[in-house]
Order: sequence, then structure tokens, then C-alpha cells
Amino acid sequence: MIHDPNKVYIFDTTLRDGEQVPGCQLDTGQKIVIAKALELLGVDVIEAGFPISSPGDFQSVVELSKAIKNPTICALTRAIKGDIDVAAESLKYAKHPRIHTGIGSSDMHIKYKFNSTREKILERAVEAVKYAKKFVEDVEFYAEDAGRADNEFLAQMIEAVIAAGATVVNIPDTNGYCMPDQYGSKILYLKENVKNIDQAIISVHCHNDLGLATANSIAGVVNGARQIECTINGIGERAGNTALEEVSMILKTHSLGLHTGINSKHFTEISGMVSRMMHMPVQPNKAIVGKNAFAHSSGIHQDGFLKHRENYEIINPEDVGLNSADIILTARSGRHALKHHLERLDYDIEKINIDDVYERFLILADKKKDITDDDLLFLMSNGETESYKNGYKLNLLQVVCGDQEKPTANIKLQYDGVEKEAKAEGNGPVDATINAIVSIIDKNITLKEFTIQAMHGGSDDVSKVNMKVDFEGKSFVGFGFSTDIVKASANAYLDAINKFL
Repeated sequence: MIHDPNKVYIFDTTLRDGEQVPGCQLDTGQKIVIAKALELLGVDVIEAGFPISSPGDFQSVVELSKAIKNPTICALTRAIKGDIDVAAESLKYAKHPRIHTGIGSSDMHIKYKFNSTREKILERAVEAVKYAKKFVEDVEFYAEDAGRADNEFLAQMIEAVIAAGATVVNIPDTNGYCMPDQYGSKILYLKENVKNIDQAIISVHCHNDLGLATANSIAGVVNGARQIECTINGIGERAGNTALEEVSMILKTHSLGLHTGINSKHFTEISGMVSRMMHMPVQPNKAIVGKNAFAHSSGIHQDGFLKHRENYEIINPEDVGLNSADIILTARSGRHALKHHLERLDYDIEKINIDDVYERFLILADKKKDITDDDLLFLMSNGETESYKNGYKLNLLQVVCGDQEKPTANIKLQYDGVEKEAKAEGNGPVDATINAIVSIIDKNITLKEFTIQAMHGGSDDVSKVNMKVDFEGKSFVGFGFSTDIVKASANAYLDAINKFL
């Protein structure tokens, strides 16, 4: 086989090793949905299941073999002929089938799991590969617990199974035991001491029991491995497996002379899909796909990030499928972050009394963990503050209306230290209020949109009013909040006006 020497092949085992987590089992239909997403992501191999383990697993491998066109479909077996027979049958529809067979390689497994000897285990390994080779050309051999295996015996085993026809040799750190330098040295030892090693691809399969799965996998490829076995979100039994998104972005970010075929822009989408279907929440601080991976809440970090993104980000959020980084507003946020969000909400910072807004922002932030857009809009448009430099401020609003009354509004507006009063009628209390405001401002303003929304529900709820107005060919949106709908409307109208005056 001819392989790109600088390509690292991505072997995804989300649907096999990842699904072994209690409570994460999927039906065949769900597996197909994830498998198609993995195909779109660009993985090279999909380990579809362990066919001998159950009729459901067998059928899933069959159906995935029919549904997937480009990636290799792989089925796991033990070094047992019956396992291999069933795997071969499950793969009969696969465009690119692979049988993944193997046996323990550490003295601990040989003695306590198989009650056997090195010689007999070696014989079983070779026999299994030769038997699998009768059904498919592509045979991967796993040397279970290779992380704790004697390197000399491991090299002997790998040389023997390659001679028997293995195209890929998997060197698993089954228990997540190795340190990165130790695991990398093991891969290098095989590269230098297995005579026929160039006839197969070395694969790394690392578990995360000590939190070293990603580091060990990268150490493996730096020392010559060219396939990484991993899962979406790093799911897997016990502490999980190597996270696909982590190793892919490491290889993309660092100049190691290596590359994958992964389209990282799909990471956010497929991470959420796997999390939902497998009922496995992603921890917020999870690298690459955690909700906080691109969120900045520290004032110092926010300021540095907003001045130059690379100060605090080494990955573009767009590269993993996010629209942008999040600047989270909390009591620790500074003026720079507050300005960033106000500008995002179309406020002109030059027209805003930022000291007044920031002072009120800190009071609110001390009461709430996170500040939302609605909180900011409230701060800017509640009509009782000096948010705008020389902006219009509502000092008085009195409305008379009813079945026998013509709706009438009496208002007082303050602008640049001067207060003006006006009275106007309308076809309703809101219309009367707007007419009174217009009579003071004396500008040709057209109201284009007007919506009212209860924030939570109930007759005593705070109302949020959105107004869109046109002035001199441009549109401006204002927001108002109050338990009084008419006052909220007045605040929204003035908020829009203050944005262009």
C-alpha cells in the first residue's frame, strides 16, 4: 500500500469504544446519523462496532457498511475464529472493509487474563491475522496493553503479525498508564527494531485514565505513528479516549509537518450531536468544544483579546464551527468589554456616558452571575438615567385614556440640560405618547416596527418594547423596559432617537 508519509489517519471509535460507556448505547438509526456526520467531518476509518457482542451490534455494522461510502468501515474482534467469521459477515457490504483483531501483549495480560505464555499468545496473534486476511485485505492488529508490554517482546509480536499480513498495527495504552516520553519512546523503538515496520501503519490508541491520552497520541505520531484512534468529545469507557477534536487541532495549530483530512469546521456541530444522542454532557472547560473554550470573562483577558485576538486565542473559533468568541460580561469585566457589547448592540460609544453605564453595570453584575443582552438594553433604555451624552431623558409621563376619554399624553423631556413639556392626543395611549415626543423633537421620524414582549409572564411582568424608526433614510432600533407598557414604549422610542441625534 502507498500512503502519504506526512498524513495522520484519523480512526474514529465513537461508535464502538465510545459507546461502551454505560447509558450511551445507540440504536442503528442513531449510529448511521453519527457515522454520516463523521464521514462529512473527514475521518478515514469508522470503527462501527464489535459484531460478535450482540445481534444489534452486528446489524449496526451491516447497515453502516451500506450507508457509508468513503471511510473504511472497521469491525472489532478478539483473536478468535468465530469472532472473525461474524465480523467478516457484517462487513460484506462495506466499500472499504477492515477487520480489527488482536490479543494481549503485556506479561500481566498474558498471565492473568489469558493464563498463557508469550509463545502461545504470539502463535494466536499470527493465526488470527492470517485468518482475517482470508476475508479482507485490510487487517489491523491490536497488541492490547502495549503500554505496559516489554518492548522487545512487543517488537517480536508486531514483526510477526506484519509478516502474517497486518496492514495496521495498533499499540494501545489500554489503561492510560504511560507518560508521553515513555509512550513516544515505545513507538520509536518499534520503528527502529521491527524489520518490516514500513509495511504497515503504526496506530496509537490511548486512554485517558491519567489525563494523558491526547499528549500520548501526539507523542506517538511525532515518533512515527501515522494513525490516531480517538472519539468525539473524548468519550469512552472509564476516563475516556483520546479526543478527536484535540489531536486534530494540535496537528493543525503546530508546525509538525503532519496533517489530517479533517474539516474542523464541523467540530461544534458533531460534538453537540454526540453529546445529545449519547446523553453525555460536554464539560464547559473541555478543550476545543466546551462552551467556555472560546469565552473570556476576566477583565484583563477581555481587554487583551479585544485589542488583539491572538493575545488570548491560538485558534480561530470559526475554524471549529463557532461564529465568534464570547466575551462574557460579569462583575470582573472592564469597560473595554462593556463597550464591545454595546457596540455589538448598535450603540455609538461616542454618544454614551460610559462612566454612568459602567457604574450601573457593576451594581447589576454583582447581583447576577452573567449579564445578558436584555440586561444591557435595560441599562441603556430605562428612561431614568443619563446613559446618553446630551440625549433625551424622560422626566414625566402622564396618560389619560378609557372608554369615554380621548387618549392624551402629557410628557416632559430633558435635553442638554433644558426641559420641555408637550401634550398630545392619539388613537391610543402609546400613539398619544409618541405624538407628544415628536412635537418636542420636531423631526421627520417614521415608526416602522413596534413589538411588545413580556419578559417572563404574568400581568405584573416587565415588558420589553422594540421599536424601529427611520430617519433620513437610515433605520435605528430602540428598546424600552418597564412594568408600564406605555412607559416602556416611550423609553424604546427615545432610545432609538438618541442613537441618531
